[in-house]
Amino acid sequence: MRINADFTKRAAVHFDQTEWVQSLAAGVERKMLDRIGEEVARATTIVRFAPGSAFAAHTHDGGEEYLVLDGVFQDETGDFPVGSYVRNPPTSSHTPSAADGATILVKLHQFDPSDRTEVKRSINGQGDLRLFKDEHEDVRIVQWAAGESIDLSAEGGLEVFVITGSFDEGGESFAAWDWLRLPPGSQSKAVAGPDGARVWMESGHLTGMI
Repeated sequence: MRINADFTKRAAVHFDQTEWVQSLAAGVERKMLDRIGEEVARATTIVRFAPGSAFAAHTHDGGEEYLVLDGVFQDETGDFPVGSYVRNPPTSSHTPSAADGATILVKLHQFDPSDRTEVKRSINGQGDLRLFKDEHEDVRIVQWAAGESIDLSAEGGLEVFVITGSFDEGGESFAAWDWLRLPPGSQSKAVAGPDGARVWMESGHLTGMI
């Protein structure tokens, strides 16, 4: 399976214009943003867990990071409510579930193989945050003021996911849970909407994909 798999090109997915796709686990559906591979894949995905649903125990050979968008996501290490950001490094394993339902943004098989850094933190009630940074990638939460013009420098590639608010880029409007990916070496501009925008941004991590 290949979805938005040409990393030399700009890619965008709008939440309201994308259908849910059933996964192999009952009650777990996905909106695929980009993907290379079948069930085990390099993937960026919005995943929705119905109440009481779960995935079988599994190991993340290429790492996993996720942001909880709605509900409470769970595994053996605890409960992760809305606004939780988690990095599970390569070789980690867990059994994810959601007793009351949850929706997450998740990225799989995108870590440096030597990365062993675990991160568990909340983004709630805070402005700009750096969630993780090494020589391969920079992960941040950024708040844009209403009408603010932002230079989007994508020297090593850039992904932007809207948590709240909206912005325009390249004549296209992005609202809550919409996703934009810019290829390495590109430059663009965004303009925040009338209520501003709070976005998750990951940069520098796509150079090896082209």
